[in-house]
Amino acid sequence: MADKAKTFALSLLAKCDIPVNTSDAHSLRVHDERLWSRVISQRQLGLGEAYMDGWWDCDRIDEMLTRIIVGGADAAVKKGPKLAVLATKSWLMNRQTQSKAKLNAQHHYDIGNDLYERMLGSRMVYSCAYWKTARHLDEAQEHKLDLICRKLQLEPGMTLLDIGSGWGGLLNFAATKYGVKGVGISPASNQVSLARQRCEGLPVEIKQMDYRDLSGSFDRIVSVGMMEHVGPKNLRTFFDTCDGLLTADGVMLHHTIGSLVSKQHTDAFYDRYIFPGGVIPSLAQFNRAAEPNWVVEDVHNFGPDYDLTLLEWEKNISARWSEIPAYDERFRRMWEYYLLSSAAGFRSRSLQLWQVVMRKRGRARRYDAPR
Repeated sequence: MADKAKTFALSLLAKCDIPVNTSDAHSLRVHDERLWSRVISQRQLGLGEAYMDGWWDCDRIDEMLTRIIVGGADAAVKKGPKLAVLATKSWLMNRQTQSKAKLNAQHHYDIGNDLYERMLGSRMVYSCAYWKTARHLDEAQEHKLDLICRKLQLEPGMTLLDIGSGWGGLLNFAATKYGVKGVGISPASNQVSLARQRCEGLPVEIKQMDYRDLSGSFDRIVSVGMMEHVGPKNLRTFFDTCDGLLTADGVMLHHTIGSLVSKQHTDAFYDRYIFPGGVIPSLAQFNRAAEPNWVVEDVHNFGPDYDLTLLEWEKNISARWSEIPAYDERFRRMWEYYLLSSAAGFRSRSLQLWQVVMRKRGRARRYDAPR
């Protein structure tokens, strides 16, 4: 059985032009021959966990995984029982109820601000930067924040609701540069405490809460990296909630990772270790949930920019792991695999990054989207 798994795996790698145990940067270097059976039985989960356990290495994990995705090797391996259980559970259950959503968010965003402060740029923006004319990460993030503000047509005195406001980077920028008053929400306590510090002295309020508990009226609504955490079963509720919060002539923008196909669950490795319960929506899922109350004014895809952003984050944190010894070697390898496998997803174009601008149905002026 082990020999068959190895033979099959090697044939798939050969088709993807991935050498084994060579000096090539994208070569898979195997340290434990049990790797082959583990990958064939557990697919991406097995490959990721085997890397965490030190069973293999690769100098350019991002390039190796890009070749696997483009070559279709991941799809050629049949789903095992663990993956079938995940798919069934995600289909039958709502894994982003209010109580579960809080725990899911805390699993990722409350692991420690010390890690994110070293990985992210100066504004601690944990989402795709905009590299159109930028020369470095901080500039690319500033360009992204300004692009969002321009798309929202922000003006001084407007009220801006940021759903999933992270460490407050966007609200800080919008209040400082555009003179708005902001409210941000997050279920993660570490994010909330630091966001309050970073927005101190600005007309910005940061609340620890679920979007389903929101009330009030806002001129503009934005979410950045939030839709991936809503879950397919809650997308309609999310848009209905926004409908009740946005003024009649308001503008709404959602910045989200996007999938080419509609799914009810995510990759098993990401579900277990990175974003439990998270699901990347397709445009079909997004639009079905928004019907019939919302007009989509603009869809902007700059997915390749996430590849660059993730590589910058990985470079930042790789240079500073020694400063945060509380994270052990297995966690470090998990985090490295997460960042570089994500980069491969965008480089292979199996993942996208969309900014979607929306307004309520009804009479309105023409909308021209900035770039």
